[in-house]
Amino acid sequence: MSDAHRDTPTARLLSLAYGATSASIYARLREKGITDTRPSHGNVMEHLAFEDGLRLSELAARAGITAQSMGQFVDELEALGYVERRADPTDRRAKRVFLATKGKRSTRIEWEVIREVEAELAGLLGQRRLTQLRRSLRQVVDGLE
Repeated sequence: MSDAHRDTPTARLLSLAYGATSASIYARLREKGITDTRPSHGNVMEHLAFEDGLRLSELAARAGITAQSMGQFVDELEALGYVERRADPTDRRAKRVFLATKGKRSTRIEWEVIREVEAELAGLLGQRRLTQLRRSLRQVVDGLE
């Protein structure tokens, strides 16, 4: 660890690590031809990759942002062809957000990139330490939810 970060609080280091990882992922996505999205669009795409067909309010809650902000991201991604809104079969007044064909292709490429980053992290930390880090991060996520 560099001296610059020796006394940095853990929460700040987590934020810095997230930023570095996110920047690496988006740089690689651009190299693979996905050039029309922004990192903030991950607030939508990431959640739909795990569970497609969420309501806007569910997406906002999962991302920890306002419904208004999430609506803006969904509008942008819909205009770009990554997502589509469809009627909610359980409530005609509501809409659900789904990955469109372009979004599904993008998600497949993103998973490839994530595997590349995981391999780089394994090279940096070693597989044992990466497994311990993953376990620790799960505890943090579960403990702070």
